[in-house]
Amino acid sequence: MRSIEQKRRQYQDDGFYIYSEPILPADVVERAVEGMDAVRAGEYDTGVPPQPSRWNPGDDPQALCKIEMPQMANKAIMDLVGHAALGEAVAAVTGASRVQVWWVQLLYKPFGKDQGGLNIGWHQDRQYWQIWEEGSELFTAWVALSEVGSDCGPMRFVRGSHRWGFLDQGDFSGQDLEALRQRVHVADESEWEEVETLLAPGGVSVHDCLTYHGSGPNLSGAPRRSFAVHMRSEKAEPVDKVRQGLTRFIDEPAYCPVIYSAA
Repeated sequence: MRSIEQKRRQYQDDGFYIYSEPILPADVVERAVEGMDAVRAGEYDTGVPPQPSRWNPGDDPQALCKIEMPQMANKAIMDLVGHAALGEAVAAVTGASRVQVWWVQLLYKPFGKDQGGLNIGWHQDRQYWQIWEEGSELFTAWVALSEVGSDCGPMRFVRGSHRWGFLDQGDFSGQDLEALRQRVHVADESEWEEVETLLAPGGVSVHDCLTYHGSGPNLSGAPRRSFAVHMRSEKAEPVDKVRQGLTRFIDEPAYCPVIYSAA
């Protein structure tokens, strides 16, 4: 078993860390799967809908389902997002003294024999997070709710790419992964080394906001279920401390809880 120091060093070197085995209890994951299905069906046990999303109940079931802030709509999803084990795992690799959830995305990738239109293009999360001050310590926990093998279209990280700085080159929605890769200016003497994120249900990967990542099609025969839980440390503030857009709920612990604090 790796020590905290070894985990942290690997995260610092690679720009990501993969907890391939479950760190969340099975019952929490199972209830969140039920919650995911309910939210996808437009059933909200909190009485509050998710935030406006690119996919809504009734949309094409073979399209990538991405729903914003699903924890607002479902108690079981909130239980997973706010679980202390998740906060402890993230703090262990990032070294954060305080970990707060500030945005969440439900990601449901359908399967098919030819899902060429369901790639996630190479990108840095920072491209979409410029509402945060430069240098803010921001990271994402990608939480698997289903078995994620090589045939599931797993997320792939580019090792060490967080050291290239903010390049603002990439496209989450881009489908031609090789063309996107060619557009990214790789730092001198750096290699493009991809690492697959293979996870058991309840497993988690953690990555820096500058780490390049993307994914291919799901050919597994089963949907790929996950949540992208976006977090900040004590070293992150919105630009001019304004609460708007992706930062508009950070003062509402019911939706954006602090899930780890060393104090």
